[in-house]
Amino acid sequence: MSKAYGYDGGRAGVKDFHTLLHSQYMKRRNMMTSRGLPEKAMGIRNGARNQHHSKPISKIYFIFILLLLMFTPIVDSSWWYIGALGARVICDNIPGLVNKQRQLCQRHPDLMQSISEGAKEWIKECQHQFRHHRWNCSTLDRDHTVFGRVMLRSSREAAFVYAISSAGVVYAITRACSQGELKICNCDSQKRGQDSDDKGNFDWGGCSDNINYGIKFAKAFVDARERMVKDARALMNLHNNRCGRMAVKRFMKLECKCHGVSGSCSLRTCWLAMSDFRRTGDYLRKKYNTAVEVTMNQDGTGFIVADKDFKGSTKNELVFVENSPDYCLMDRAAGSLGTAGRVCNKSSRGIDGCEVMCCGRGYDTMRVKRVTKCECKFKWCCAVECKDCENVVDVHTCKPHKRPDWLDVT
Repeated sequence: MSKAYGYDGGRAGVKDFHTLLHSQYMKRRNMMTSRGLPEKAMGIRNGARNQHHSKPISKIYFIFILLLLMFTPIVDSSWWYIGALGARVICDNIPGLVNKQRQLCQRHPDLMQSISEGAKEWIKECQHQFRHHRWNCSTLDRDHTVFGRVMLRSSREAAFVYAISSAGVVYAITRACSQGELKICNCDSQKRGQDSDDKGNFDWGGCSDNINYGIKFAKAFVDARERMVKDARALMNLHNNRCGRMAVKRFMKLECKCHGVSGSCSLRTCWLAMSDFRRTGDYLRKKYNTAVEVTMNQDGTGFIVADKDFKGSTKNELVFVENSPDYCLMDRAAGSLGTAGRVCNKSSRGIDGCEVMCCGRGYDTMRVKRVTKCECKFKWCCAVECKDCENVVDVHTCKPHKRPDWLDVT
């Protein structure tokens, strides 16, 4: 299987050196001009403006620019960076947005603010789900790609990130609608009349979360970039985006308020509400474990499961195209930070155990003092008083990779 190199220009499938130079040059030229920068900012001038320069100097300058672009790492920015901007979300200054996303941003700036807050939540949830893994959903400060080069590989980690990010947008928009923070939407007005459940009849009322609007906007905004490209990675991203959106809807729950004499609950008013986002995170984390490896079919419209013995459906499963690196060692090209210095659990035989986390390199142990609250007592009225207790605990951290002896020979 051929290796994927990220999406939208990063995985262009270049065949030879000259084509690579040209593709890199055109990508950067289009990016610069689309942001309103004059061509001369890249050292590009047409014949009418460059007649007074000698031809040899122009060629040397042109080759220099191409080489500079070639050796500059290309990692496409993403709308994920909105979370780092916070209240400073300005549509024209968000790197990585395609035209449709930028238009939606300009039309609905209040929605972008909700997405910004939601981005912090789903990244936090991602880091919670993988806190004991070699890859722990680590982010890069002040980096427009948020996760770095690790997302260029079409791995199951990328599948999870796309799913949880799409789910995060649905959750943030739906919650903002119900809380009256947005002008364009509010509660679900279609829930009217009577219905029933295992407890009997009830009347629809209250404020049902408008999950359908959240899904609709998330699909339009998040999928916009992927719909501009037709390759295996774009199909993979679209599929996992949908799985993330549907995961939020899966955990909608019925909440009710009782009416009647002495709270007898003879009459009930009910509405649909989203569950805590942790349930979505837990669900997608399980889907990560069972993710299905796929390849694109010949007409480029869908997937073929790599495992011929697979009998199920991929509709609600996360899919990936490439196997993951082991994340044991630092590898800048793959975006792996390695596990040197990571805290591990000495007594565990699982993924958080020192043997697995440290990839067999061993671990260091140090004793540290930790202060915790203890001997807490309730004091009337109305406070809890605690003492500060010191405990000495052992903390185990993974050893760094040992350099081969021949590297130390001078």
